[in-house]
Amino acid sequence: MYRPFGALAVLALSTSALAQTAPQTPPQTAPVAAPNAELNAKLAAPLPADQAAMKAHVLFLASDAMKGREAGSPEFDIAAQYVAAQFYAAGLRPGGDAGGYLQTVPLVSYKAASKGDFVWTGRGAAQPLVFGEDYVPAANGAKAETSVSAPVVFVGYGIDAPQYGQDDYKGVDVRGKIVAYFGGSPARFGGEERAFFGSGGTKAAIAQAKGAVGVITLESPRSAKVRTFAKLAESYATPRMTWANPDGTGKVDAPAAPSLGTVSMAGAAKLFAGARTPWSKVMKQADSDNAKFKAMPLPGTLTVATKTSFVPAASSNVVGMIPGSDPVVGKEVVVLSAHLDHIGITKPVKGDALNNGALDNAIGIASLIEEAKRFTASGQSPKRTIMFLAVTGEEKGLVGSDYFTNHPTVPLSSIVADVNLDMPILTYKFEDMVVFGAERSTIGPIVQKAVAAIGVGLSPDPMPEEGIFVRSDHFRFVQKGIPAVFLWPGQKGPGKAAVAYFMANNYHKPSDDLSQPVLWDQGVRFVDANYRIAREIADGAQRPVWNAGDYFGTLYKGPMAPTGTTK
Repeated sequence: MYRPFGALAVLALSTSALAQTAPQTPPQTAPVAAPNAELNAKLAAPLPADQAAMKAHVLFLASDAMKGREAGSPEFDIAAQYVAAQFYAAGLRPGGDAGGYLQTVPLVSYKAASKGDFVWTGRGAAQPLVFGEDYVPAANGAKAETSVSAPVVFVGYGIDAPQYGQDDYKGVDVRGKIVAYFGGSPARFGGEERAFFGSGGTKAAIAQAKGAVGVITLESPRSAKVRTFAKLAESYATPRMTWANPDGTGKVDAPAAPSLGTVSMAGAAKLFAGARTPWSKVMKQADSDNAKFKAMPLPGTLTVATKTSFVPAASSNVVGMIPGSDPVVGKEVVVLSAHLDHIGITKPVKGDALNNGALDNAIGIASLIEEAKRFTASGQSPKRTIMFLAVTGEEKGLVGSDYFTNHPTVPLSSIVADVNLDMPILTYKFEDMVVFGAERSTIGPIVQKAVAAIGVGLSPDPMPEEGIFVRSDHFRFVQKGIPAVFLWPGQKGPGKAAVAYFMANNYHKPSDDLSQPVLWDQGVRFVDANYRIAREIADGAQRPVWNAGDYFGTLYKGPMAPTGTTK
């Protein structure tokens, strides 16, 4: 699953993507763990056939031989071939490129190629800023060389959200200018919108729409507590990854208003010298959950020159199809998605550097495969077409799903819904389910019916501050106006402690392996709930639509229920 967008994480300094992309780690050789007789005996214990099938997928995908399935690695390619073979065995038709199951995803790794130059010309002479003290440059995934010289306008959080009465651009014209803003968003925003507006990609896209030619992020007292400026400077050249344009550059959210870098509190004091509101006051305001700023031009011009280097790579999405049987709605497509990649080999923890990704997200892929088998074994063809989509690069910033929604293998207009499977924590008997996004569209009642059928209730988001709805692959479909949901086992009973333990001890760590007490019967229940949801959407009389007035449905111009209709 993607990196947290929590109350602290939204203060992250990156401004180059919708959600801060995880660093690309070159494949390495990981230490091999000593044999564990107790674990081996546990893994070999007999199970009913449906549970054994799920476990078998995870045994392969989360094995040490897969080296953490990092996007762009040979081991990921092997995992993709495994999923393609399973789709074939389940009776799915190929839905990828050239009549096959794989959709090639061109990738590019990019990083800052120099420390760059930042020069501030205020009321006096030109003043070079100091790398690591005043600024840290950002890599521009869309361009090898970036050169911008323009006046700077301070715009608070850099947010324009009328539904919250927030217009940080009020009273200023930023056309042809560089905008400077703080990371994060006000605490008074709802959890999902707070995460959305706090992301660097959203802020840059807003700036681009306003006519800005570049953006810089300002360090604040709050962001400095999360990550010091010195630490940020140390990692300035960490590679990132996105999908590649034909010319070899990368896809970014706002190519006309690129992120130029981050300016420290010390550097900001130089930019704000002589400003209408002094930096000391602005910095004090920024140390609040609900800071209110007034936009203002800064008295000077910032000249920035940076360089970015690119290394091409490649990966694949895996696509299988069950054609719809209905002559009218059969061409409409319901997508069931899960990400196949994980984070590969990283810094060792207790001597282990290999991140197996058993729950994140080998179990999600296993669920996807087993759900496909349920459809074909049912003997009842769905009325709408079902697409089973295993994507690459989720851990790099929802890259594979973003590529797919921009290069779909079926007409984008034919896709009516996405149901996403990402990191179900199946170490306890779940007593409820959480379905992120269910309240936003007419998928909600379908979800209610499905979870009731397996004997559990539907609970509200237990972690609204995390903004999970905008953090996994389903959100790339949302950005195309397509209603989507994301399912998790809930946190009633033993769930809260189990989820907290996993997030604290195993999430994105080598310990996310099969030493965890996975309950495979709960995996079967999870598949059952997902199957019921997908079947209902596929066979329903009406395609899903956004509930009247939903923010994301409105923002991305999706099909909307008439005003006044009930959920």
